[in-house]
Amino acid sequence: MPPWLLGSLCCVLAARAALGGGSWGEKEEEKLIRVLVLLPRDDAYLFSLGRVRPAIEYAVRSLRESGAGLPPGYAFQLTYEDSACGNRALFSLVDMVALQRRRPDLLLGPVCEYAAAPVARLAAHWDVPMLSAGALAAGFGAKGGEYSHLTRVAPAYAKMGEMLLALFRHHQWNRATLLYSDSNPERSCYFAMEGVHVVFQEEAFHMAVHSFDETSRHLDIDDVVRALQTGERVVIMCASGDTIRNIMLAAHRQGMTNGDYAFFNIELFNSSSYGNGSWRRGDKHDLEAKKAYSYLQTVTLLRTVKPEFEKFSLEVKSSVQKQGLHEDDYANMFVEGFHDAILLYALALQEVLKIGFSKKDGEKIVQQTRNRTYEGIAGQVSIDANGDRYGDFSVIGMTDPEAGTQEVIGDYFGKEGRFEIRPNVKYPWSHGRLRLDESRVSEHTNNTPCKSSGGLGESAVTGIVVGALLGAGLLMAFYFFRKKYRITIERRTQQEDCNMGKHRQLREDSIRSHFSAA
Repeated sequence: MPPWLLGSLCCVLAARAALGGGSWGEKEEEKLIRVLVLLPRDDAYLFSLGRVRPAIEYAVRSLRESGAGLPPGYAFQLTYEDSACGNRALFSLVDMVALQRRRPDLLLGPVCEYAAAPVARLAAHWDVPMLSAGALAAGFGAKGGEYSHLTRVAPAYAKMGEMLLALFRHHQWNRATLLYSDSNPERSCYFAMEGVHVVFQEEAFHMAVHSFDETSRHLDIDDVVRALQTGERVVIMCASGDTIRNIMLAAHRQGMTNGDYAFFNIELFNSSSYGNGSWRRGDKHDLEAKKAYSYLQTVTLLRTVKPEFEKFSLEVKSSVQKQGLHEDDYANMFVEGFHDAILLYALALQEVLKIGFSKKDGEKIVQQTRNRTYEGIAGQVSIDANGDRYGDFSVIGMTDPEAGTQEVIGDYFGKEGRFEIRPNVKYPWSHGRLRLDESRVSEHTNNTPCKSSGGLGESAVTGIVVGALLGAGLLMAFYFFRKKYRITIERRTQQEDCNMGKHRQLREDSIRSHFSAA
């Protein structure tokens, strides 16, 4: 065979091999599910990569070993990026697409509201499913537009608001004081109370709202408690466990634990870091705290324990401890949620493939994640038609004031909207109902004391005040025209600057907040 013919034949064979290899590669690519996980590396967060990664990989391994979770030949490729609970999440997503020239097939996270908002918008624009155990603020409930591809696998704050609404209906209450700490950058308690506020507002409940910074050196807990006495008698609180304890101690010393007030404490994320309901600290105030906590009930996520969960919890604990993290809550709400997110995506993908679509049809996959109930690591998980997980909650109260024993006294089942009180529960307030005073002030009423007008009629006083204000306004307008509108930002007080900084970021990220205190 002439050399030139042999060379030509080799080229043809090489080209055919290359074409065949390309076809095989395309099939492999079609079955490779690229997952971008956006969570903070900072272990100060309960949902840090170090805590959540073992749970995600446990879920992937379980699906692979079972052989039934994913269609044949499909596999997950996990990429972890630091969200830093901020704009870095968005930058990581954009960088991945720019460098690899392909979009991820699934986004897991972010959790923090300010990080999740821009990522969710881009996910909707790029048709990429986004599953998160965070982004729990009420604003993300609007799934019709920019958050259309977000599915929340942990109960949103509004779901907790629905639980508290059921509790209030059980007790025939319609007035509340909302008290929360607004000190950390992610503003967990702010958004939690926003969820409660939105639900209560829809029912036209009377509410008083108070916030404070528990990290401030100038915080006076006695002042906080005195402010509660001007509001409603049912108090819902969100703060760290130590701050809640200090509030209850101050309330006890000011005579508010005698049946005239009921206190509820929100324990966020099934973690003692947020709102630990235990009164015991091993200090000189334990006895006094035990008495005060007989009037405190704690709202937390309902725990259902399966044998598989015990295995999962131990494995996650082992993995996290190897990283040098030692704590009480290894399997918190976020750890469970992201594990269950992998299972939910696998179920949705199977349904989409059955009807002839592919992993690239993100909108179809998102639709299959909704109106679905499946078995999660800790029990049944139900997602509603809006892509939000129903919340099951428990209420913990003191059942033995002498011993200080705290037990579950009631459960709320979100999918059914049913609140069940355990038998033989005795409430610390009389006859299961507070002595509510309907004339007490609320955030929507004028609580300014009336002052004497010196004998002048009301219309005369009004005319004088209006005239004075108009005159002052004209003088001020003239002054500012003379100064050519030289209004400087130095006129703002330091507190206004702080508040504007927070709320400017809220507006810029367009998280639709309806909280009247914002």
